[in-house]
Amino acid sequence: MPLSRLTRRPILTAAFFLAVAVTVFFAVRLVLFTLFWADPTHREQPIEGWMSPGYVAHSWDLPRETVAEALDLEPRTDGRRLTLDEIAEERGVPVANLIATLEATIAAHRADRP
Repeated sequence: MPLSRLTRRPILTAAFFLAVAVTVFFAVRLVLFTLFWADPTHREQPIEGWMSPGYVAHSWDLPRETVAEALDLEPRTDGRRLTLDEIAEERGVPVANLIATLEATIAAHRADRP
């Protein structure tokens, strides 16, 4: 395609290349996410303080709502993902208490499933 055809409609050309860039970004993100979680070492990892509730839910194949209920979490308005260490610090409890709660939730969830 000659360069002159691309420059005749600069807004349309820019929108096209922006759409291609966004598509490539999300395609790469999908591949990386899939490769990360396909690795068995990322599943059922021992729960640690650096993990977010969402990470625990994904690693242990739990619904996020189940983890949120177990930890008595309210939806955040700032969009920030807190780690278990940060949640424990906010509440003034040891992170071991949160981990024990999550481990009990995992056991109960698995007992309910055949």
